[in-house]
Amino acid sequence: MKPTRRIDRTATPRQPALPHRRSYPHRPHTGGSGGSAVEGPYLRVEETGEVRPLADEVTTVGRGEGTDIRLDDQSVSQLHAELIRRGPYVYVVDLGLSRNGTRVNGRPIARRVLEEGDVVSFGTARCRIGGLPKEQLSPDKVLRRGATPELTRRELDVLTALCRPALSEEAFVAPATARDIAEALVVTEAAVKQHLLRLYQKFRIPEGQNRRTRLANEVVALGLVRPMPVGDHSRRAV
Repeated sequence: MKPTRRIDRTATPRQPALPHRRSYPHRPHTGGSGGSAVEGPYLRVEETGEVRPLADEVTTVGRGEGTDIRLDDQSVSQLHAELIRRGPYVYVVDLGLSRNGTRVNGRPIARRVLEEGDVVSFGTARCRIGGLPKEQLSPDKVLRRGATPELTRRELDVLTALCRPALSEEAFVAPATARDIAEALVVTEAAVKQHLLRLYQKFRIPEGQNRRTRLANEVVALGLVRPMPVGDHSRRAV
């Protein structure tokens, strides 16, 4: 008689192997739910979260319908600024058509190279730059070192007095007038105007409206002046 085969009914049946989870590579930034992927430099509007890619060369920013990035904000002019790409670099240029100006990380500028995460304010509309190749960026001072002219001590004093209102705690303050600078430095207004004419030439500020503002923006962007100490509100114009 053949021995009977015993079947072990307590054994757990084998389960099919679970599929392995796939690891997905990092995806480009998307402009919200359902938005398409954004490759390369982009500008994110902080109020709405909208992400707008930058054009290959020039991207216009403003309140006008014909601009590439339209900001519906009354503090933004119709054509406010331009974002320009040069190789791996992106810099912003304020067009000087708005009294509210353009700021980068809270500082008024005329032209400035941007770095990853910089906050760019067009008037009161805040945006953030992203998608820049960090490994290829050089410090802003290195890129702009050749643009800084040689200045005399008196010219530096004039520039400091010119930019003092813009570097105060108040927002969107116009730079000092020639009379304000003369009172601050205890010199004649005519002497200040002569210094300003030479400074316009040195910084290549063309004739036109808001010339003092454009000079002040350029000086602040180059880091030639520093914010005044807290509590120093002396010699303000009445």
